[in-house]
Amino acid sequence: MTMEYLEKYRDGRHKCWKDLWIVRPIWTATKLLIRTTVHRPVTVLYPYEALWNPDNYRGRPGLDFNKCVGCGMCARMCPCAAIILVETPDDEGNPVMRPQINMGRCSFCAYCAEYCPLDAMTVTPIVELAEYTRADLIYGPRRLAYEHTTEGMKVILEETLLSDYNSGNGEKRVSPFKVDRPELDGNKCISCKKCAKACPVDAIKMVEHGVNAKGRPILWPEINDETCICCSNCVDDCPKDALHIKEVL
Repeated sequence: MTMEYLEKYRDGRHKCWKDLWIVRPIWTATKLLIRTTVHRPVTVLYPYEALWNPDNYRGRPGLDFNKCVGCGMCARMCPCAAIILVETPDDEGNPVMRPQINMGRCSFCAYCAEYCPLDAMTVTPIVELAEYTRADLIYGPRRLAYEHTTEGMKVILEETLLSDYNSGNGEKRVSPFKVDRPELDGNKCISCKKCAKACPVDAIKMVEHGVNAKGRPILWPEINDETCICCSNCVDDCPKDALHIKEVL
């Protein structure tokens, strides 16, 4: 096909000006050469110099150890299954559950920081994560700590309620963790107390609501809206599906 093009256009008066297309890329390259010769190059002397990254740059995840309550929301929302909860001692030596991240699997999507109800998980500008072994890519709870955390590194999840949109407040934003709450179906509850044991912030208290046919007390969970973080641990651990998250619309 190239030969047909040359035979068609490289004859007579079309021979010269049809070949001048080559001048345009040469001229473009020449201008770039002159500009980079006179001015400083656009590259930096890495690793002696580094480009500036904004606070909300999605580098490796960071963790505020004392702010985390071990709800496991980050592990459930991770699309790469890179996060698990491990038992580790806190500052007082008591065993607590905290997230551990495999950086070899992490896709740096920042879902863990976005869905953390207490903003304990954040993003960091750290991207230099090269290691010699795969085991070194596993970051424990203490290793995830980042000392220079700013407000811009917190990925806050907010949404607009349908009721606010219909009332003309389409710009209003609320956190789903502050408005959505677990709701109980009393006909399914068997008073097993698993929901109270699974709550990481002790927001559930078992309250007596009469007695059953055998004379045993009927205990139903009562949820404190002030301390509940809507992590859905109580919903996941309920053996009879008596609890579900009621979304505020």
